[in-house]
Amino acid sequence: MTSRRRRTRATVQSSIVTLVLAVGVWALFSSGALSTGAGATTSAADTPSAASTPGAANNPGTTGSGTAARPTVTTSAPTPATSGPSRASSQSVAAARATLAGLPVKGKAPATGYDREADFGTPWLDVDHNGCDTRNDVLARDLTDVVRQGPCKVVSGDLVSPYTGGEIAFVRGNTTSTLVQIDHVVALENAWRTGAQQLSQAERQALANDPENLFAVDGRSNSQKRSGDAATWLPAATGFRCEYVEHQIEVKAEYRLWVVPAERDAMERVLSTC
Repeated sequence: MTSRRRRTRATVQSSIVTLVLAVGVWALFSSGALSTGAGATTSAADTPSAASTPGAANNPGTTGSGTAARPTVTTSAPTPATSGPSRASSQSVAAARATLAGLPVKGKAPATGYDREADFGTPWLDVDHNGCDTRNDVLARDLTDVVRQGPCKVVSGDLVSPYTGGEIAFVRGNTTSTLVQIDHVVALENAWRTGAQQLSQAERQALANDPENLFAVDGRSNSQKRSGDAATWLPAATGFRCEYVEHQIEVKAEYRLWVVPAERDAMERVLSTC
């Protein structure tokens, strides 16, 4: 009898334990702590952290699996372009307008007696006494990837002509040098006919070799321009016209030259678009 009671008590206790475990498991499933199948989630405690992954804390360029992480590239939105010129451009345009307003306005003098070499010196001189002639100075200034022979002679380089925006590979040679030419922004014959006759020989030579009056350009544009002023010729690259006219005005003021009415009007039109 006693042994039967003991077996009954053990059976009851076992049933109670089984029931308690079953209830506990059901509660865990209901709360989402345990899941099965493809959608199973992993708790944070099961995910290896940087601190628990060997070497991760000392190498921020790797992931926890030891695979090199790709660098993060941050691309910022481009700054919208302003509709008007920059402050510096506005100031230079305002200065050019003021200088232009102060230039004398006259008709052109006759070209009688004009002689490039006799009046403005042999091209090209070394007026700054740096040991190099002006042509090589301007080529070295305006070209990129310049190759020289000796300290001065530019034998090759690349030019983006400011007058057209076109690219030219310059190579010095009998048939290739003319592809890149040095243009006088204020053409020397134009200068002669608008006041340079009254300058001294030294002043005319300085004008012919003044870096502010010189650009390396494509030969075709230089040939088309000849001795034209702003009323008869402007660069094909419209974005360069403001700078071009500003240089003309600056040079004319520096060397006490005048402008003709049509030239002044053309300069004013260009500056109004800057």
